[in-house]
Amino acid sequence: MRVKIVRFATIAAAVALSVPIAHAQAGPNQILIKQGALKGSVEDGAMIFRGIPYAAPPVGDLRWRAPRPPAAWSGVRDATKPGPVCMQPGQPPAAESEDCLSLNVWTPAVRPTKGLPVMVWIHGGGFTGGSGSRFNGTSFVRDGAVLVTLNYRLGRLGFFAHPALAGRDSDGLLADFGLMDQIAALKWVRANIGDFGGDPANVTIFGESAGAMSVNYLITSTAARGLFEKAISESGFARSAGTAVELARIQGTAFAKANGITGGGTAAAAALRALPAENLVNNPPGILSTTRIGPIIDGVVAKEPVVQAFERGDQARVPAIFGGNSFEASLTLDVLKNPDRVLDRIGAHRDQAVALFGGGDPAKAAANIVTLSLVIEPDRFEARQDVKAGAPAWVYYFSYLPKAVRDQVPGAGHGWEIAYVFDRLTKVDIHVPPSQQFAGIPVIPAATPEDQAIASAMHAYWVAFAKTGRPDSAGGPEWPDVKPGSDPVMEFGVGGPVVRPEFKKLQLDIFTGLAERNGGAAGSSGNRPGN
Repeated sequence: MRVKIVRFATIAAAVALSVPIAHAQAGPNQILIKQGALKGSVEDGAMIFRGIPYAAPPVGDLRWRAPRPPAAWSGVRDATKPGPVCMQPGQPPAAESEDCLSLNVWTPAVRPTKGLPVMVWIHGGGFTGGSGSRFNGTSFVRDGAVLVTLNYRLGRLGFFAHPALAGRDSDGLLADFGLMDQIAALKWVRANIGDFGGDPANVTIFGESAGAMSVNYLITSTAARGLFEKAISESGFARSAGTAVELARIQGTAFAKANGITGGGTAAAAALRALPAENLVNNPPGILSTTRIGPIIDGVVAKEPVVQAFERGDQARVPAIFGGNSFEASLTLDVLKNPDRVLDRIGAHRDQAVALFGGGDPAKAAANIVTLSLVIEPDRFEARQDVKAGAPAWVYYFSYLPKAVRDQVPGAGHGWEIAYVFDRLTKVDIHVPPSQQFAGIPVIPAATPEDQAIASAMHAYWVAFAKTGRPDSAGGPEWPDVKPGSDPVMEFGVGGPVVRPEFKKLQLDIFTGLAERNGGAAGSSGNRPGN
């Protein structure tokens, strides 16, 4: 069977040719793009355009299809408010919609004389939650970059397979609609970001958790080749294998049956597309809440697990930064209360593991085993494979904790680096989200000079990388790249950024060996990413 993906850029170009584009000076806070005129707002020296559609609404017959080009509009479109978030649990109905494929752009209020580097942020949320509009890009504009954030289809609307959909779509055997949305957004950026003062030939993609996993898949997907020049993966779980399409179809069939839909023909496909979107967010009776949602190895967008593509050297040869946090095990909070869930799997070497990974403390050992095996060792793996393929790579480790909570938590939790990367410590919009707060641990208080120093440094390295393809020194120590036989790590911890020449080599080598024996998959804890 011949498989294809609709070439969004080609269709968009054809649409653009049929829409007259004026080049007259736009009004205050306005900009003119191929789709029409936009009116944004100004904040802290940045002009912000929110809720820009980058694809047609994926509703009705377009549900579970490749994203189509957005329509043009007449007049001036209000871009001062974000678009709806994509369908997800826990949102008020007025805030969410299946029609959610929009993005937001932060650019200097005064138009730059030449194209600025562009940074495209992909949010996390376990592929079931989150939104690009929850982040603020004014700090990137302040430091000479254009920031784009985006929404992409989540949950079963973004990642779903069923026999009724397989082979009956002109787009091919698709399942990773959320990843396809991200690719469509990158194509929109290529075609339009120049109108916002950005350089379409200097795009950096970066994301955290599910966003970082997306970055990893975009690096390895041939469908995304040529759409970005650099990449940053923050807590990307590179050894997470994704869901085999055969299993995804079994799960999809069970879900359809629970909604009264049987068979695999066109009638079933139509019935699935007619289901209320709310039905796809909530599990019907008989469907396990543990059913995995996320990238499906569909052979089209995600042709194979990330680890296999990196092992074969079949990834985009672009400069990349990989890294994670010192307490990624915060995703499984019970690991501290019930470390035996991890340690019992070690068997006869349990005491040695507790000594090596926890200094004799079982809870600390279990937390470090989860953190190192699921995130930190896979970061090193990706960097090594990039270097082997001829692309420069850097690795970081975020361990910084504000003084107010250093005695209350074992390390920097999953996602805690985001506020530092965005240099938004005093803003609650992206600070430690409630889902990542520990029981009894307050929200981190107002930033101190020590906190701000780490945020300024981390943010500066990210922007320097976007500008030049190297994080360089960014006002701090020079950040060395990974070389064959050399795995330096930049640790962002108490006291400031410090280069660690051979970071946790003994511990990480153990997990590398285990992963190799397990065929490349993460092998020690059995936990899967949850945000």
